[in-house]
Amino acid sequence: MKPTLQDVAKAVGVSRSTVSNAYSRPDQLSAALRRRILDAARQLGYPGPDPTARSLRRGFVGAIGVLFTSQLSYAFTDPFAVRFLAGLSAAAERHGAALLLVPLPTDLALARAAVENAAVDGFCVYCVGDEEWALDAIRGRALPYVTTAAAEGADPAHRYVGIDERAAARTVAEHVAALGHRRVALLGDTVLPDAPPGPLRLAGPADVPHPTTRGRLAGFADAFAALGVGWSALTVLNATGNSRAAGAAAVAATLAGDAPPTAVLACSDVLALGVLDALAEAGRRLPHPVSVTGFDDIAEAAAAGLTTVRQPAEEKGRIAAELLLEPPADPAAGHVLLRTDLVVRTSTGPV
Repeated sequence: MKPTLQDVAKAVGVSRSTVSNAYSRPDQLSAALRRRILDAARQLGYPGPDPTARSLRRGFVGAIGVLFTSQLSYAFTDPFAVRFLAGLSAAAERHGAALLLVPLPTDLALARAAVENAAVDGFCVYCVGDEEWALDAIRGRALPYVTTAAAEGADPAHRYVGIDERAAARTVAEHVAALGHRRVALLGDTVLPDAPPGPLRLAGPADVPHPTTRGRLAGFADAFAALGVGWSALTVLNATGNSRAAGAAAVAATLAGDAPPTAVLACSDVLALGVLDALAEAGRRLPHPVSVTGFDDIAEAAAAGLTTVRQPAEEKGRIAAELLLEPPADPAAGHVLLRTDLVVRTSTGPV
């Protein structure tokens, strides 16, 4: 049998509440008495009160749950995610809160169970895709939450910090269009679930399940539609992950075709860097230069001379934590849209 709090109390000759205070309210005991209790606990092998049970009694855990895709490694390898988490964790630390990263299995039942069983005080929904099921599970627990996508419903409790994905994407597409490009390819991560890498048929951006990719593809399309270049004239490329290798694989066949695009607009800098890798591999075999754009402005983008859209990653994470841990009295103040900027570098030029 494991030693209990009662065993420690009996060994020291004090009450159970006195032993409990030695751990949770040390200011209520003299230093000498607390030392006697902790020494007795160590001798008996008593580890202290169960932290889970203690959290239940207090009514809070002291942790924020961060919902990710099924790949936990994404939180440590994706440059934008790393910067976002840096801002989120810095703000959480100031409030004495920890982060619990919650990767979501591809099986919906298991993913829902992960949300329902996470020991947290609230959730930051960062990269889930079609997230309504996750929000339903969180609401079922009556926990607060914040997302990085604008609310599509009328739930006043839905706090978010994000950007206008569609408008931001349109700015970089307008830049490319102004350079004369009309034969362009649009590259996104997992545009359609289970689709292979490379070109795919898609009726329109509305068919894309992930809200971020959907918004950015729509913004790209808006800029060219204004010039008479319809959706059917654009090449949509699917990457099977947000990595350089996936970006290079997605564009390889298109670059090897008879009429490669004159420009590739990627939904992330990481994918765009993969396109630059593929272009370097293709070398002189291409009949013309290919302009490339990204999105996010990660550190590697500047070194590669990548034209991109800059959004404030750390600030987004910081505000997300603050909205969760210090909810504003006015619900409207819980809806934050951040500024984006077009950053033009050497990866784009006239057609």
